[in-house]
Amino acid sequence: MIASLSGTVQAVRLDSAVLVVGGVGYLVHATPSTLSTLRVGSEASLSTTLVVREDSMTLYGFADDDERAVFESAQTVSGVGPRLALAMLAVHTPDGLRGAVAAGDVKALTRVPGIGQKGAQRLILELGGKLGAPSGVPGAAAARPAAGDHADQVVDALVGLGWSAKLAEEAIAVVLADTGADQVGSGDVAVVLRAALKTLGGHRG
Repeated sequence: MIASLSGTVQAVRLDSAVLVVGGVGYLVHATPSTLSTLRVGSEASLSTTLVVREDSMTLYGFADDDERAVFESAQTVSGVGPRLALAMLAVHTPDGLRGAVAAGDVKALTRVPGIGQKGAQRLILELGGKLGAPSGVPGAAAARPAAGDHADQVVDALVGLGWSAKLAEEAIAVVLADTGADQVGSGDVAVVLRAALKTLGGHRG
């Protein structure tokens, strides 16, 4: 198993990055929050896990070992694969997921695209006790006004997670209105995405 990677960031995409380690480029899938910390040409270290399937080997990267542990634990729940587990971490921090599971907060869990009422209840039932207690109080970071509008990146990421472009644009507008910003700065893509996902949770019945 590839437990970690340290190398030079060659490329950063909406849902993945390429790290060059020892002359080999590794494609690593990660959350928008993790990807927002990477800069092309800079050195980076990620905790990783390799998911092996009959026809593929996919590498997932995380900001720290805690995120990786939650990612792996989430996949012990029936019906949860790596893509859905990563979507869970795109919406919630590890502590946010711990808190939602511990409190039986179905509404918080259904904010994740692909998780409905029954799926949320299954997560609560099957993950209870596996994630441990939250170490802090989770909170969403507010978007900061910055030069340059990068709303298209947020829209593309939301569409990739299963939302329509129209709903994505409406959610971003709500987030910007709430924070008083008039555009999405280059460093604000991850926090606006997380806030937009929380807003979109209200569209799930």
